[in-house]
Amino acid sequence: MSARQRRRQLSVVELYCIASSAGYECGKVRYANADREGKMLGLPPSDTVLHILSLVALAAQAMTAALAAGRRSMDWVGVCLRGCVTALGGGTIRDVVLGHYPLPWVEHPSYLAITAIAAFATVLIARWVHRLNLAFLVLDAIGLVVFTMTGCDVAWQMNEPLAIVIVAGMITGCAGGVLRDILCNDVPLLFRSELYASVSVVTGPFYATAFGLKLNDELWTALTFVLGLTFRLLAIRYKWEMPKFVFDTEKK
Repeated sequence: MSARQRRRQLSVVELYCIASSAGYECGKVRYANADREGKMLGLPPSDTVLHILSLVALAAQAMTAALAAGRRSMDWVGVCLRGCVTALGGGTIRDVVLGHYPLPWVEHPSYLAITAIAAFATVLIARWVHRLNLAFLVLDAIGLVVFTMTGCDVAWQMNEPLAIVIVAGMITGCAGGVLRDILCNDVPLLFRSELYASVSVVTGPFYATAFGLKLNDELWTALTFVLGLTFRLLAIRYKWEMPKFVFDTEKK
């Protein structure tokens, strides 16, 4: 075999290898695209339930801020601003503490629109809603429970230890309501008589149990939501309280 024939045979082999490699890469791309399309067309991802509940909680917390602002006769701009701060404040503080960027409302500006619209809608319907105090407490309970789960989920995805996961859930669940009440010059619900932070403390570990046991995500998220919401509403209904420390130097 001449040198020219050997070079030609080598070139054919090289072309075959290149074509095979390209076909393999194309196959991987097609498989990845098919897998992605299958996920899009198949069952929803594991965090779908939590995502939907989070959107509901954003609107609920914004509505509580609007109701609180209405008691202080604030203008519409102030109502919408307090709605955004209340709904997004807890998650913002959590992400700054954990170094989790970008912030949710920066990555998804639609969250700002959801909270502002929910707050403004409350202004329009408040005069036809009876028992506003009850609506305020129920909406706040929804935000407390859902945001606690969201905070735990974010911390767990960052591979934080269990203690940090629970604290992140508490910050996300409680901080927004505290900011709302401070801006409205009210005593925060966190520091009032009925159980509040304790609900977050119970909800967080219960939700985090699913991470270690690899339970069904959607089912466990729904169960945690029902547990936390029921716990908070029962605490309000029956005036469940933590033991109080009372120190009065004037008493003998």
